Order: sequence, then structure tokens, then C-alpha cells
Amino acid sequence: MSETELDDVETLADLADLAREAAEDEETVLVFIEQEDAWFAVVRVDGEEDPRIFVSDAAAASRSAYGEIVLTDELLGRDSDADLDALVVDLDEEASAAEDEDEDDDEDAAVDPDGVPTGPLGDAGLLIEFGVGAKELMDMSVEGSVPGDALTEIADALGVGDVLEAVR
Repeated sequence: MSETELDDVETLADLADLAREAAEDEETVLVFIEQEDAWFAVVRVDGEEDPRIFVSDAAAASRSAYGEIVLTDELLGRDSDADLDALVVDLDEEASAAEDEDEDDDEDAAVDPDGVPTGPLGDAGLLIEFGVGAKELMDMSVEGSVPGDALTEIADALGVGDVLEAVR
């Protein structure tokens, strides 16, 4: 584990490439990202496979430059190749949606204005083989949890707590 400067990282692909460069013999690399005790992310890179991502609070991450790196269209369930015609909302559908808005207030509370879900998002099982289960990771992400404490707990479970503290 080491601290890596993320200034030149603009996309998840850049982050994955940086992680692969740090790996020896295509070993698994875990990247911890923490943003001012607002949210945390764990990115797992296994060789040339696509990175696996867990974000503790997607809505909070969406308001951060680092969050934009990990909140990919795929993770958010967006089709980045969507046909522009599909993005045009029919006026009748818009009117119907406005009528249903009052009924769906509880559902809307789980999504921020940009359509990013609040709360945890991603692969909660990405650390199972390291001794941190999906339920544990989700519990570390509940409202009121401190992201820095969660990453410390994860690092301690991985046996690298001292290293994490050294790079903070």
C-alpha cells in the first residue's frame, strides 16, 4: 500500500492503469479514496479485468472531482451510448411524471437532483476474500458513519492499518 498522487488521473481507466503499474505480477490492487469524511470508495483492480468499485455515498461522491472518477455511467446504470432520440421526453410523459411526483416523494428522497442515488453504490462484495463481507461494508456506509473510520477498519482487517495511517 502506498499513497499515489491522483492529480493526473481523470478517468477510472487512468486510475486502473496507475494501479496496474503499482502491481507486481498482476496481483490485486486496492485503491482507497476518502473525501473529507463525506464519502469513501474502494476500487479493486485484478490484473487486466475491469475494476470493481464500491462507493459509500454516491450522491456525495458526485459532488467531488474524485467521485467523478469512480462514478462511471455503468456503475450509475446509465447507457453512455444512448441514442439522443431516447433522451427526448415526450410532453405527455412529462405531464404524467409531474402528476406522479407527489406520489413518489419518498422514492425521490433516495436520488439526488442529478439522478445519482444517495447512499452506497457498487460491488459490496469486492472485499469478501480479504475478510470484509458485503454486509460489513454496507454497515460502514450507513448515514452517520465516518468514512475515515470505515477505511481504517477495512485497512485493519487487511493488516495494513499502520500503512494507511502513514499515508494520511
